[in-house]
Order: sequence, then C-alpha cells, then structure tokens
Amino acid sequence: MTGTMTTEPKYERIGVRYAEQRRADAQVAAAILQALGPCERVLNVGAGAGSYEPTDRVVVAVEPALTMIRQRPPGAGPAVRATADALPFADGSFDAAMAVLTMQHWTRRERGLQELQRVARDRVVIFTWDPDSEPYWLVTDYLPELLAYDRARFPSLGELRAALGPVDVIPVPITHDCTDGFMGAHWRRPEAYLDERVRASISTFVEGTAPVPCARLAVDLANGDWERKYGALRALDSLDVGYRIVSARGSG
Repeated sequence: MTGTMTTEPKYERIGVRYAEQRRADAQVAAAILQALGPCERVLNVGAGAGSYEPTDRVVVAVEPALTMIRQRPPGAGPAVRATADALPFADGSFDAAMAVLTMQHWTRRERGLQELQRVARDRVVIFTWDPDSEPYWLVTDYLPELLAYDRARFPSLGELRAALGPVDVIPVPITHDCTDGFMGAHWRRPEAYLDERVRASISTFVEGTAPVPCARLAVDLANGDWERKYGALRALDSLDVGYRIVSARGSG
C-alpha cells in the first residue's frame, strides 16, 4: 500500500497473482484475532486481497490497488479505494483498525499511523516485521542486501511507539508449514525461494533483489552445503523470524 494515489499503486504491477501465494495462515490469523479481542467493527488498512479479515465481524477494507481489490474472495466486506494517510472515515468510526504487512509501503507512515488511531475507538492492531530482530539464514548468508533493504523500509518498534504511544508487542513464531508466502514463511523450506512464483509475491524480492536471485542458495542446496549448515531446522515446528503483533489504544 502506498501513502498517495497520485501515482499508480505498486500492487497494480506486482500483485496480479497475489492471492495464489499469499493465503492467510491459521496461526497468524489466530494471533491477529486474539489481538482484536471483542471489537466488532474492524477497518483493514492496506487490505490487499483480504487475508486475515475476521469473518465473524463487520469488516471494511481500504486498499489503493484495483488489482488487489479484484482478488478479494466472494462474501468479503466492502473495499474502499483509499490510502492509509487519508482514511475517508469520521473519527472513531470503527472499534479497531488493523494493518497486516503493509506499513513498509506507506510513503507517509507517521500520518498513516495517526489515521489508524483516529478512526479506531478501541485499538489498533498491526502485524509487522521488526527490523531490529535477529535475522535468519536467507538474508545473513545469501541475500544481505535484502536485509539492509527491509531494515530501511520497515518501521522500528521505537517508531511505532512514537506514533501510537504505549504498545503491546507479541512475537509471532512462524510455523514450518505457513501458508502465507511472506518473506520469512519458508525458513524450513529453502527450495521455495528458488520458485519464481513464490518470489513474485514477496515485495522485497520484486523491488530489492539482485539480478539473479538466490543463485548461491541453489548451488548450496544442490551440493548439500545448506543441509550441512542448517539441516537441524528441519526438526523445528516453528521459528521466530521477527514477525510481531503490535497493538495500541485507539482514540476512544
């Protein structure tokens, strides 16, 4: 999601088959639902194709890219074409505002966070990646340039506190069979990063990758070096790769 609609939203270009690879993961969905608590009216900002929208609440989506809106499932709540920094709703229109892996695309992030808090009476719930978290093997060993790229564009927890006030931060370990194809989802499935379709649904790869993505990883998988170094990960059910639920009080 971008913070302005004066230019074409980036997901008009890179989100054509987004819903195929970015399916809501049950564990992440449960964490988001728990953070939303009893809130009945929910605004999903930077909604994409509608992943993680609770089905037992009244949900309105905000998304600037028509390509993404067209991939919303039948029966999903209404979608408004707008941006985070100019939400077309009155103060306190919703019980909660949620944002899932979207803030790294906002061009006016502080304003967008203020807007989330303005329209939410009870709470703001954000699922994001902490740029100060311990990096994992993909970016430390193979693509350090992507680690630097994401650390520069994701908000720190300090930035979120400065914009939202006191926040609760809950780590969300990612299961080995995570169904959502975000960057850290395949920590136990290294072969997935060699799949062009997987990379095409991850904005970091699309926007910040080297010309020949994961070439060294392909070599190390073929010769067994990756397995010798990281094979122990195959025995783990989940891993903390930096994803967090951040919640703050709303405007009420």
